[in-house]
Amino acid sequence: MQCLQFGHSTIMEGMKFWPDNEKTQELLDKVKAGESDAANRLLDRHRDALRQMVAMRLDKKIQGRVDASDIVQDVMIQANRRLEQYLENPVMPFHLWLRHMAKDRLIDAYRRHRGSAKRSVDREQPMVAVGGMNHSTMELAAHLADGEMTPAAAATMHELQARFEAAINELAEGDQEIVLMRHFEHLTNQEAAAALGLSEPAASMRYLRAMRRLRELLAPENENEEEGKQDA
Repeated sequence: MQCLQFGHSTIMEGMKFWPDNEKTQELLDKVKAGESDAANRLLDRHRDALRQMVAMRLDKKIQGRVDASDIVQDVMIQANRRLEQYLENPVMPFHLWLRHMAKDRLIDAYRRHRGSAKRSVDREQPMVAVGGMNHSTMELAAHLADGEMTPAAAATMHELQARFEAAINELAEGDQEIVLMRHFEHLTNQEAAAALGLSEPAASMRYLRAMRRLRELLAPENENEEEGKQDA
């Protein structure tokens, strides 16, 4: 089981997870124009977000042998080598390109340290660490659990945090991943679709299905029981 390490996350309410696309494009243009140090600035401004993305998905069982920062450094080296190729054919936004390489490096790490060539990072069940959720995530949990509960009240409830953690673990693998993308990485539906290799309608449907399932799992027990009686 994979554990998402949000306890050390620096995501704050109102802040974007990935750097601004407009500034990124400016730096890409400068790299293409041959401006010195533009590539280093471009990669450095994505380092923290990439490290958090990797840390979320780093299997707890191999954390003693694999560090998120080491994986990120490997991605940075690989990205620097392949940057010219990317500029010739930017098939996806730059942050998704980096993200794709990071997912590949995670899969490689699992293969090396867990001894299974068939192991996929997307088959690991993610889990949000209790106490590590930011305010915006608590708003989501409160809304899904009880539409009348205020985020301020919900944020003080350890029980809600534990319930949200358990609910995430109950989701199907694909549903888990799109929740992480949309609510922790703050990717748009279009970006999530591109990262997952889905059409935008398919990504939207997966997201809606995941939210519906989370709402069911976070609903009060008596509400779930009533729904079960109605279904019977």
